[in-house]
Amino acid sequence: MFLPSTRRTFLRSAVSSSMILPGLVSELLAEDAARASSDPLAARPAHAPAKAKNVIFLFMSGGVSHVDSFDPKPKLTADHGKSVALDHPETRNRPGYEKLFLKRPQWEFHQHGKSGIPVSTLFPHVAGCVDDLAVIRSMHADHSNHYNATLGMHTGSFNQARPSIGSWVSYGLGTANRNLPSFIVIAPHMPYAGGQVWASDFLPGSHQGTLVVPGPEPMKNIKPRISPSLQRQEMAALDELNRAHLAQRGNDPALAARIRSFETAFGMQMAAPEAFDLSKETDETLSLYGLKRGSSQGFAWQCLTARRLIERGVRFVELIDSGASNNWDAHGDMIGQHAPLAKNVDQPIAGLLKDLKRRGMLDDTLVVWTSEFGRTPFNNSADAKGREHHPWAFSSWLAGAGVKSGIVYGTTDEYGVRVAENGVHVNDFHATILYLMGLDHTRLTYRFSGRDYRLTDVAGEVVKGILV
Repeated sequence: MFLPSTRRTFLRSAVSSSMILPGLVSELLAEDAARASSDPLAARPAHAPAKAKNVIFLFMSGGVSHVDSFDPKPKLTADHGKSVALDHPETRNRPGYEKLFLKRPQWEFHQHGKSGIPVSTLFPHVAGCVDDLAVIRSMHADHSNHYNATLGMHTGSFNQARPSIGSWVSYGLGTANRNLPSFIVIAPHMPYAGGQVWASDFLPGSHQGTLVVPGPEPMKNIKPRISPSLQRQEMAALDELNRAHLAQRGNDPALAARIRSFETAFGMQMAAPEAFDLSKETDETLSLYGLKRGSSQGFAWQCLTARRLIERGVRFVELIDSGASNNWDAHGDMIGQHAPLAKNVDQPIAGLLKDLKRRGMLDDTLVVWTSEFGRTPFNNSADAKGREHHPWAFSSWLAGAGVKSGIVYGTTDEYGVRVAENGVHVNDFHATILYLMGLDHTRLTYRFSGRDYRLTDVAGEVVKGILV
């Protein structure tokens, strides 16, 4: 076999021929700031015994109305159309908030399961799984703009770029499968805040989320361009040159990490196509998720693929429902926007919960459902069809490893305007997720620009009331 005379020439040859995949190079070689290890993605021990090994993070982009989904407000229905005055710094002297009118929920609530937790008819399938959920009705955030609120829900910072929660989990724990990324994001469209949602920012680049777009080729440039046997020969030759190059430079950890990234690229060509191949799933499983055989689109495909990814050792999988141009942002028409979006995600989410549970995977998998904020229980006209952004109070839920099942935590006032009891800030939410993964949010830090950063900044308390 012909070997180019220099390492640089060989790398150029490998890129052009097959092995170093163009679409992956920027992600796989971003190891310069790696921790003092030759393998920054190596599995590392948690701070404490972990309840969860994996996270599936379900993000509903745009702002789901809490008073139309998981937070029933009979008083809001009874007082529909009445004017309400709000004395809050965010609304003082703000156009459109001079006179407000209460707006009743558009969907009816019914109790479900042994727990009797009310869920609206917007989510009939998820309602059937309510005994597995810990519903938090007292979420609150710091910003009412989509970009900032989305940034905050993912990074803990509402105003500045910071590493995503998935990147922090990857940094803290590494990966259980070096042939697949530790953090994968599946999104049909770019969300608010764009790639910052899965960015590693100042953390080593190996912890950045890998974007997967539903479709015939979910992960670009992953198929080998030459035969496996020839590719293995290339890999062996490249490895020999790399090891010699490393030895000449004193086994520099950053260089060793770069070399390991090429090996990961090779492994991904084998592992990724198999992970995204749903052809061997049974008809019964596809039906559970509401997925047609052969389809590679829709939230059902995202949910089933997420199960397959965590089965194969991916540490953190985020599923984003829609994006900046098509989402839950129902300013003009609650029914027209929320109803079709809910229909798209309701059965797949319930299918995911049921599938994980029957396989015994819900015991060590944490499922998180949230939006960046809720929607106002009022509007500036009595007959308004939509609702505005509402970060003061909204609902999220968790299920699975280490979480109490069939409970409601926290309350809002009689109209769902503000948190009344047991408020859960986004920082608290993140601290709890990390805790379930065995990570102490106050100890999971990274030194950058002269200070130690963490996901929860200088705040955050673990919400122990929802934990087993």
